Amino acid sequence: MTATAEQKMQFLYAIRSKGVTDQRVLTAMEKIDRGPFVRGVFSERAYEDTPLPIACGQTISQPSVVGLMTQALEVQPRDKVLEVGTGSGYQAAILSQLARRVYTLERHRRLIREAQSIFDQLNLSNVTAMTADGSRGLPDQAPFDRILVTAAAEDPPGPLLAQLRIGGIMVLPVGQSDAVQSLIKVTRTETGFDYEELRAVRFVPLIEGLGQD
Repeated sequence: MTATAEQKMQFLYAIRSKGVTDQRVLTAMEKIDRGPFVRGVFSERAYEDTPLPIACGQTISQPSVVGLMTQALEVQPRDKVLEVGTGSGYQAAILSQLARRVYTLERHRRLIREAQSIFDQLNLSNVTAMTADGSRGLPDQAPFDRILVTAAAEDPPGPLLAQLRIGGIMVLPVGQSDAVQSLIKVTRTETGFDYEELRAVRFVPLIEGLGQD
């Protein structure tokens, strides 16, 4: 399913009305159609500003939350970005429009296969998707300019903080998985880390290890 002109207009209006004002982010979200990332019975709801279920008990995030997280990340054209939690692949596709290189990790092999097929269809050659335990990050490619985590941990994972370059930014939900979580922006400085609380959110929990599928 692809968006009609009217759906696209309403979709972008909904995102803007929730506070996504960065023109580069809006352009990326206009260019990357959410439709292909939503499958089956929920496909006709792809352009609603709502989270939807995907395979492996995961969700595709609400578009306005994707936009706000991406905006908070302040991705620059030369940046190397790590995403933890590929899910549908939608967030990584948005990041691909803003960064030089995107590495995205997912513990469920099936989700990586499905996301990779969409990346191939869209010719997103600057995205590397792999099955891995995202809580450990990707030490081989560190340090990263930006890190985005799309699952909630009780605290920012130590390995991910260690893989953020000085001056780099990480955006992630923090909190108990069954309670309201906070979206946090972490900036690495010469002397440590600065934390900024952005808004209340709700994400699936960050789980160590690989999935069974």
